[in-house]
Amino acid sequence: MIDVLVVDDDFMVARIHRGFVERIDGFRVVGTASTGEQAIAAVDELRPDLVLLDLYLPDMFGLDVVTRLRAARHDCDVLVISAAREAEAVRRAVRYGAVNYLLKPFGFDELRTRLEQYAARRNALRATVVSDQADVDRVLSRSGAHIATSALPRGLSAETAELVERTLRGHSGTFSAAECANAVGISRVSARRYLEHFADTGRAEVNLRYGSAGRPERRYGWIS
Repeated sequence: MIDVLVVDDDFMVARIHRGFVERIDGFRVVGTASTGEQAIAAVDELRPDLVLLDLYLPDMFGLDVVTRLRAARHDCDVLVISAAREAEAVRRAVRYGAVNYLLKPFGFDELRTRLEQYAARRNALRATVVSDQADVDRVLSRSGAHIATSALPRGLSAETAELVERTLRGHSGTFSAAECANAVGISRVSARRYLEHFADTGRAEVNLRYGSAGRPERRYGWIS
């Protein structure tokens, strides 16, 4: 069970987010807070695994809460939930180690997807045994460290990149752009852009399948 602290200055929004989290298997809300100081005190007392953190708090900016938590040696993860759309806020959240950044307003399915992704990464990391560089690379890959927003070409999102990666990793063979698009739920053109990005950065390989006529089909497989 993953323990969650919900931090939001609007008590009605906090109640809604709490309800969302409690509908997701494997998660439970252990508390809520409406200010930065309350959040820090709640982490001290409750020791949550994950903090859903709003950035616009009445007493301090949300990322300053993260700074205080790290200074106090708390190692809880942070998922930012905020209306802040400034690029600098997103970059700071990435630098501060946020596991994801979800813009308000959002629906239940959007939060569920991100929490399920977080749970999968967390479980994979806990089960990992590091014996060589390949294991280290896999740990970084699972943590999402290599798909920070700043590392992706313009127009690609870290969240979708992670979904495409998970699809490739979980498939023993190869995917065409059309097959990947159907599996992930995005357009074929978008899938092709993500697949080509992974190929360009050396994380996926491309094979050509020749038919009886026309251009060969490009098929992609993850390099394990």
